Amino acid sequence: MTMHAPMTFGAGGGEPYARALRSDGRLRLTDPSRPGTVVTMDVGRWSAAADRVDRSLLDDADGPVIDIGCGPGRMLVAARAVGLPSLGVDVSAEAVAIARRSGGHAVQGSVFDPVPDEGHWDTALVIDGNIGIGGDPTALLARCRAIVRLGGRVLVETNPDRTADRTYTARVVDTDGHESAAFPWAEVGLDALHAHAADAGLLARQSWTAEGRTFCELIA
Repeated sequence: MTMHAPMTFGAGGGEPYARALRSDGRLRLTDPSRPGTVVTMDVGRWSAAADRVDRSLLDDADGPVIDIGCGPGRMLVAARAVGLPSLGVDVSAEAVAIARRSGGHAVQGSVFDPVPDEGHWDTALVIDGNIGIGGDPTALLARCRAIVRLGGRVLVETNPDRTADRTYTARVVDTDGHESAAFPWAEVGLDALHAHAADAGLLARQSWTAEGRTFCELIA
């Protein structure tokens, strides 16, 4: 019997994520079980230079930073600018190629597979909705705990709705109607993140909101 890997964000079908990366376009994240619910994702922001809020996430980093779901690599460029070693991990070959062209160090693959220097990273970034990766927030956080060093940090950007806590099968559609294959995803607000973090063996240290984005610092 042939085994197939689960589909990942924006892949398969019309490959809308790769298309959007090439055009700095927008994507719509849809849930077939809730036809009226659509989340718009601004790929142009991911492709732009890190803004003030992005850069602030690196202020307390004491060592190497790993960006989970790094996309086109703006956080890798920002880390390099302040002298922090960094690595991006992303399932998208297009995203990794763009990150590398920007001067970032990135590898293509799943965070659930072995990563370089596992267990030695100071800070893991899980931003831009990437807490949804795999559709199992506790498993993702447990994986991040294994990737960072003892006492290392996992910085998570949460859903603006602090009560959000749902997993579902999603699809991504670009502005021209190209649709991805279905993939598992999750939405996690701050309240639920605390519970998932505890289940993963992480301690929530602090949370904050900046320019409409909410973050939580977890300690391994």
